[in-house]
Amino acid sequence: MGVGGGIKCIKYLMFVFNFLFWLAGTGVLAVGLWLRFDKKTESLFEAEQSPTVFFTGVYLLIAAGALMMLVGFLGCCGALRESPCMLGLFFFFLLLIFAAEVAAGIWGLSNQDAVVNEIKDFYTETYNTYKKTSQEALKQTLKLIQFGLNCCGPTGTPLDGVSDICPKKEGLEQVITTSCPAAIDELFRSKLHIIGGVGIGIGIIMIFGMIFSMLLCCAIKRTRDIM
Repeated sequence: MGVGGGIKCIKYLMFVFNFLFWLAGTGVLAVGLWLRFDKKTESLFEAEQSPTVFFTGVYLLIAAGALMMLVGFLGCCGALRESPCMLGLFFFFLLLIFAAEVAAGIWGLSNQDAVVNEIKDFYTETYNTYKKTSQEALKQTLKLIQFGLNCCGPTGTPLDGVSDICPKKEGLEQVITTSCPAAIDELFRSKLHIIGGVGIGIGIIMIFGMIFSMLLCCAIKRTRDIM
């Protein structure tokens, strides 16, 4: 005998929620693997002074994506099979992800300046080393950063001998452009509220997921006790 009424509605909402969660996990895992093995970002992992925040973030993306897929699978199967065990595991893993998100948010806010400075220092060191050695790996790293942020050099001018790795400009923009340390700083400052909003939204969704899983789990147990 299965659940009925409003609880049955929660059951199918749980299935839809977890299927979307599983798809999101697949996307996160794909992005993490792409950043790790793509030729354009490969140089960031090979450079000696690569910022730890970058490759740590990439590996965390891969781990988070795999965990989200596992949680989504448990939630889907637990809802369809009406399995208290699977729903309990779903609740446990979702709680772990929620706690990790809160911890990551607190760490990010408290270490924001240190992270930004580490990335800027990495850029400056890479730039100076490339001017001395002209290594191809360093060139690709600089092009990735400068084209991605639409900036040029530590000072914002392409007239220092390495203009070939700067985005092409026209008119006054050839002389007046954004320096890469300033662009890195602006990127983190301007996107902080967006990242925070997305994090809060995801946290609220996870809270509802945990509530629904417990409601469904309790309803299944009550139904089996009656039988």
